[in-house]
Amino acid sequence: MYGSDLSRSSSSGISDKTKRVLQDLVLTDYEIKVYLALLDRPGSQASEIGHSSEVPVSKIYEVLANLERKGWVESEQSSRPAKYYPKSPSTALQAFRMRLERELKANEEYLLQDLMPRYQKKETQERPEIWIIRGEYNVLAKVRESIDRCKTELLAVVPPALNDVIDLVIPTLYEIRKSGIKIRIMISSEVSAASLKNISEIADLRLKENMFGGGVICDAREVVLLLGGGTPNAMERTDSALAIWSYHVGLASFAKNYFEFLWAEASPHTQPVQKT
Repeated sequence: MYGSDLSRSSSSGISDKTKRVLQDLVLTDYEIKVYLALLDRPGSQASEIGHSSEVPVSKIYEVLANLERKGWVESEQSSRPAKYYPKSPSTALQAFRMRLERELKANEEYLLQDLMPRYQKKETQERPEIWIIRGEYNVLAKVRESIDRCKTELLAVVPPALNDVIDLVIPTLYEIRKSGIKIRIMISSEVSAASLKNISEIADLRLKENMFGGGVICDAREVVLLLGGGTPNAMERTDSALAIWSYHVGLASFAKNYFEFLWAEASPHTQPVQKT
């Protein structure tokens, strides 16, 4: 199934998939060659690295400087000439994640400050009362957006298909709980004990099995209904997730009544959870 991904690149000695992932992390072909050469010969000098990686001498210092700036390589400048060492992939990836998060936060703040006033100015215009949302990331983003608008009460039903992503919204739940918003959540016991513990600290939590679909209801006026079966395979592909978003009071009221019906049948989360 993944034969092409596991095939080895004759020039680099790594799989084609590994090479593509490194390229996605904004490493150039030269940088990949140099890093791999250092994995085989840590403590090499620039000229030695250039020879073993087949990177032109005119480029080797620039490539090494870029790798050091990106957190993949470190140098020992006390020796002459300098020696270079590869950082572990886990350290390099952690540095990349932190840098990416800082850049994302800065860009997010700038764009929200610049574009949100224009969006809010048009928000009062007539718009459809029901939207169809497709794609797992789009659905999760709409759920986060709706949660951020909650003022008094948030009701949520999390189907097994979303067990693996529940931790992504826990920080948002912590934030809105600080504002005094009442939170009630129904979820299956298949979720990890750690996640259940985290959720129980910020929400009234009940366990219910055999749930089909799910969603969130905000202040009994806004609702996101998650469609599909209740098995983990239902959202296995990121483009197969489907949801309905509505600001229609009648639909939100109906959804809340159904939530209350399920809530009455669900089991309070009071007993220790055995599954991990």
